[in-house]
Amino acid sequence: MNNVIVEKTDPGIVILRVSRPKALNALNSATLIELKDTLTALSRDPSVRVVLLAGDGEKAFIAGADISEMQKMSSHEAVQFSQLGHDVALLLELMPKPTIAVVQGFALGGGTEMALACDFIVASEKAVFGQPEVGLGVIPGFGGTIRLAKYIGYPRAKELIFSGRKIKADEALAWGLINHVFSTEDLMPKALEIAKTIALQSSTAVNQAKRLLNEFSESVGLHRKSDAEAQAFGQLAGTHDQQEGMAAFIEKRKPLFDGL
Repeated sequence: MNNVIVEKTDPGIVILRVSRPKALNALNSATLIELKDTLTALSRDPSVRVVLLAGDGEKAFIAGADISEMQKMSSHEAVQFSQLGHDVALLLELMPKPTIAVVQGFALGGGTEMALACDFIVASEKAVFGQPEVGLGVIPGFGGTIRLAKYIGYPRAKELIFSGRKIKADEALAWGLINHVFSTEDLMPKALEIAKTIALQSSTAVNQAKRLLNEFSESVGLHRKSDAEAQAFGQLAGTHDQQEGMAAFIEKRKPLFDGL
């Protein structure tokens, strides 16, 4: 693996790091495939009791999907890319092991979506969340239209997705998006403390509790909803607004959208 680091600690805790620090851990296809393969293996490993998802370095958890790759995608390729992101998110959400997002720095777009797919989120005081996809001429493609409202309610989810506005850790905590805010230095030690508390419980009981909580929160329909989001994401690929939005991002200028 080139873009994912796996660190195992006792008792049965795994730290899974996205490691593309020069790209602020942005998710490209290769990274998503590595994450999918790794999470599949971890979900089947009886020695694993808790999985922590983190980013490599202090600047970002996951800054988003890789825009330089998305910019050139056809509609069909964009659907496939979105579906790959959904595969990873579904593994985080539905695997029997508890998953905790440990967010330091930027968690934007696909970063917020991967954090949302975990069972809960802890963050540093420097964390920043948001779904800025509309500024690129697209929509959240890895589950943002499905999961964000479950955390913060539909009105706030609509505000963030429609505006692309970013929120800092204190506001995310007040809105119920995250469970805890820690200093940058304390973030991983505190996350490991929480993970250890969970890992010392009956894994059979914890896994059953997670399964029931997912069912009661309507996760049963996630595959249909995920496919609908992926298709809508793909329909926007190749539009003028998508091409303009992503070109403007790469060129570091404001986009000029015309609704086409």
